[in-house]
Amino acid sequence: MHACVAGLKTEGPQGILSNRALFSLCALNFFMADVQAGIGPFLGVFLQRHGWQTGPIGSVMMAGGIVGMLATVPAGALIDQTTKKRLFVIIAALCTISASLLLLNSQSTLVVTISQMATALAGAGIGPLMAGMTLGIVRQKGFNAQIGRNQAWNHAGNMVGAGLSGWLGWMFGLPAIFFLEVTFGLLAIAAVLLIPEKSIDHQAARGLEDGKSHAEGKAEGIRSFLRHKPLLILAACLCFFHLGNAAMLPLYGMAVVSAGKGNPAMFTAMTVVVAQAVMIGVSLLAMRFVASRGYWIVLLISFAALPLRGVIAGTFIEHWGVWPVQFLDGIGAGLQSVAVPGLVARLLNGTGRVNVGQGVVMTAQGIGASLSPALGGWLAEELGYSTAFYTLGCFAVLSLGLWIFSASVIRSAEHAHA
Repeated sequence: MHACVAGLKTEGPQGILSNRALFSLCALNFFMADVQAGIGPFLGVFLQRHGWQTGPIGSVMMAGGIVGMLATVPAGALIDQTTKKRLFVIIAALCTISASLLLLNSQSTLVVTISQMATALAGAGIGPLMAGMTLGIVRQKGFNAQIGRNQAWNHAGNMVGAGLSGWLGWMFGLPAIFFLEVTFGLLAIAAVLLIPEKSIDHQAARGLEDGKSHAEGKAEGIRSFLRHKPLLILAACLCFFHLGNAAMLPLYGMAVVSAGKGNPAMFTAMTVVVAQAVMIGVSLLAMRFVASRGYWIVLLISFAALPLRGVIAGTFIEHWGVWPVQFLDGIGAGLQSVAVPGLVARLLNGTGRVNVGQGVVMTAQGIGASLSPALGGWLAEELGYSTAFYTLGCFAVLSLGLWIFSASVIRSAEHAHA
C-alpha cells in the first residue's frame, strides 16, 4: 500500500491521519471492486445453468441498468449534501450482499430482476461516493494522482476477486462465488470504518475548497448541467461507448462457453482477470499521461479500442480470443476509470456540484450500459454471436467521431479550469 501515500507529507498527527485515510481508501477500493460488480460477468453463465436464454438474461440486466441510471443523479446530489459518506458506503455494501444472497436462493424472473435492481442502486452510489471521499481527502490538487491509485487497487480487487471466483466455481460450483462476495463486502465495510471521519473535508468533496456557497436549488442545478456543453459532449460519447461495450464481456463468455470451448467458471474468470490485469497498469499510466497530454487524448484512445475489440470478438470465438479481446477492454476501461472522474472534477471545480456531475455522467453511461445487454443478447439469439459483436463495436465509432469533432470545445474547457 506504499503507493497509496506516495508523495504526501507524513509529519505530525495530521500527516498520520492522512496516511491512514489513504491506506484505508486503497483497501476500500480493493474490496469494494468485487462488491460493486456483484457477481458481474458470472451472472450470465449462472443463469444459463438454470435454463435461462441470452435474451431474457440481457433483459434483466437491462432492468438493473435502468434503475441504476435513474438513481445516479439523485445519488450524486445526496452525496454532495451529506456528511455521512462512510455510512452510505456501508449501506451500499449491505445492499449488494443481500441482493446476491437473494439471487442464490431463487432464480425466478422476479427475484433475479429485484436482485439486479438492488445491485444497480448500490452501484449508482458507490462511484460518486468514492470520487467524493477521494476529493475530500486529497483535494483538487491531489485528485488525479489519487484517483489513478484508487483505480489501480480497484482493478486489482476485481482481478483477485475474479481469479478466486473462477477457482471456487471450478472446485465447489458457481454458488461458492456468492459467498466470496459476502466476504469481500464485509472487508469493504471494515475498510471504510478505518477511514477517519476527520480526514474528509466535505466541502472539498463537492468542489468547494474555498468554502464559498452556491445555489442549492435542485432545478437550478439541473439546468446548469444542461447548459454545460463540454459535460454533455462527454456524457454523449460515454453513452455510445457503453452501448457497445457493456454487453461484450458477458456475451463473449457465454459465446465461448456455449460453444463448449471453456469451463463456465474458469473461462468467465479469465475474461475478467486479463482485462483487470491490464487495467492496473493502464490506470497508473493514465494519471501520468493526463498530466502531460491532457484528458482529451486519453479518452480518444479509450474510445478507439472498442471497434477493434468488436471485430476481434466477432471473428474469433475461441478460448484464446480472451487475450486480445480483454486486453483492449483493459485499455479502454482503464483509461476511462481515471480520466472520466478526473475530467468531471476539473470541469466542475468550484461549482459545489462535482458529485452531481459525476452522477450526470454515470447516468449517460448507464443509458448505454442498460440497453447494451438486451441489445447484445437478442442480437446473439436471433442473428448469432458474431453479428452481435460486430454491431456492438460499431456504436463506438459514434463516440469516436463526436469526440474528435468536439476536440476544441473539450480542450478549451479543460485548460480554462486548470
